[in-house]
Amino acid sequence: MDSVTVSAPAKINLGLHVLPKRNDGYHGIESIFTTVNLFDELQVSLVKGKGSCTVSCQGMELPAQNTITAAYKAFCVLTGMEQSVSVSLTKCIPSGGGLGGGSSDASSFIQSIDTLFGTHLDAVSFETIASKVGSDVFFFTHALLEAGEGKPYAAIVEGRGEHVSAIPARNDFTVLLLFPGVQVSTAEAYRWVDEDAVSDETVRLPLAQLYSMGVHAWTFKNDFTPCVVRRCPVIGKALADLRQNGADFVEMSGSGSTVYGVFERRECALRAQQNLSSKWKVMVL
Repeated sequence: MDSVTVSAPAKINLGLHVLPKRNDGYHGIESIFTTVNLFDELQVSLVKGKGSCTVSCQGMELPAQNTITAAYKAFCVLTGMEQSVSVSLTKCIPSGGGLGGGSSDASSFIQSIDTLFGTHLDAVSFETIASKVGSDVFFFTHALLEAGEGKPYAAIVEGRGEHVSAIPARNDFTVLLLFPGVQVSTAEAYRWVDEDAVSDETVRLPLAQLYSMGVHAWTFKNDFTPCVVRRCPVIGKALADLRQNGADFVEMSGSGSTVYGVFERRECALRAQQNLSSKWKVMVL
């Protein structure tokens, strides 16, 4: 086998609690991550040479050092493999949108070269590589190992992202994504959380308990949302438009900028898409 083609899903966050900064300088989080039906596609091929990973992406300029090249380097260090590879990446997940596209691409790439090289890595090895690339890679790695490519997966994610506990994925609601057209740096968003340091005395129900309730009863909170909206008012306008168009629950994914509405009835999501499409880039999943 000289080439494989795989899909890499996006995710949304249902609630995202940002914990105080730890001694190591990182914040802990508590969140539900769930995959959604929006995918990048990677074609990964073996090529002549050693130690090289080239990534081409139609319609988008990628930095020379990216999540895929970082994953390749970590894989080679762990396994001792040196065969060069090339990656043709088709991006459908917006960059800088809080949907985990880069992390998902890296996770799917690791699975691809494990298949091509026949290394048969175990779960611990996959997680070791994930730790060298990025926090969200852990979730997507668990999704691939526990559910399989293209299958729905949901989990409670804690720590820096390395603690992933699967929960039953739901399929009884429809998600409408809205892209406000701005990018938000994750590092900047964490800095804003620290700067604002708003005390939240709200009692939060356990995430798994909330997730099991009807969508209309969800009270998930994303701690990034207030501080990001303060700096990027267009995101607040996008959330308001989703509410006004009948979404049963609305929130921002990750550190933004993508926002989403969850609808208990698909026809309501489609109607909202029709109403909003003249003003925003929207997508029903």
